Amino acid sequence: MDQPPQPRAEGALLVSAKRSGAGSALDRYRPSGAMKAMFPRLPGPLQAIVINSAGGITGGDRLRLQAEASEGAHLVLTTQAAERAYRAASGWGRFDSRLRGAPGSTLFWLPQELILYQGAALERSLHVSLEADARLLMVEPVIFGRAAMGERLTDARFRDRISVDRDGLPLYRDGVRLEGDLQAQLARMARGAGAMASLLYVGPEAEAHLAPVRAELPPLGGASLLQRDVLAVRLLAEDGFGLRRHLLPILDRLSQDGLPTSWRL
Repeated sequence: MDQPPQPRAEGALLVSAKRSGAGSALDRYRPSGAMKAMFPRLPGPLQAIVINSAGGITGGDRLRLQAEASEGAHLVLTTQAAERAYRAASGWGRFDSRLRGAPGSTLFWLPQELILYQGAALERSLHVSLEADARLLMVEPVIFGRAAMGERLTDARFRDRISVDRDGLPLYRDGVRLEGDLQAQLARMARGAGAMASLLYVGPEAEAHLAPVRAELPPLGGASLLQRDVLAVRLLAEDGFGLRRHLLPILDRLSQDGLPTSWRL
C-alpha cells in the first residue's frame, strides 16, 4: 500500500514597527499558515516573538518572514524557543527572511538556536537591507545535533546564506554549506565544534566594542572590524551550553542589556 504524502508546513509573516512617542509600536502585522508572532507589552522597543506553529522544519516546508523597522523605530525580533530542523524524508525545508532598517532605525535579529537533527535538510537565507544610519544587531546560532543524547550528524544537509546591504551596497556576506557526514567535516574544519554562531553589529560604537568583545570570546572565536562601524564575530563551541556561556555577555553588551526575555528562560 502506498504511503500517504507527508504533510508540509507553509507559512509567512509580515511585521513592521513604527516610532511612537519615546518608544516603538506595531505598524503592520500579517500572519499566515504556520507563522505568527507574539508582542510582549514592554516599554521602549517593539519586541516580536516569532513562532513556527509547525513545531520545526522538515523536507518540503516553506516558511517566510518579512520585517521592517521604519524611520526612528526600534524592532527586536526573536523566537519563542530553539528552532528544530528534523529528518527530511524527501526534499529540502526552506526558511527565508528579509529585513529592512529605515534611516535612524534600530533592528535586532536575535533568534534562538537552530538545532540540526540527524537526516535534516535545511536551506535558509537571511537578507538585511539597511538605509543610511540604521543600526543592526544580528546573531545566528546553530547547534549540530543533540550532544546530550549522543546524536551524531553523519547524514545531514545544511545550506545557509546571510547578506547585509547598506544603501544598496554589499556590507556583509556569509555562507555555510555542509552536506553528508557533518561530524567528520566539523572535526576537520572546526576542531570538532558542536555549535557555532555568526554575529554582526552595525553602529557607531562598533570600534569601541571590539576589545571587550574579544575578551569574552572562547578559544575558537574571533572578532574583527569590517569598517569602523561594522563589527563581525564568529564563535565555535563544544556544545550549545558552551556557546551561550560566551554569547550571552556579548549580546548583553551590544544590545545594552536589551536581550529578549525568551533568551533567559
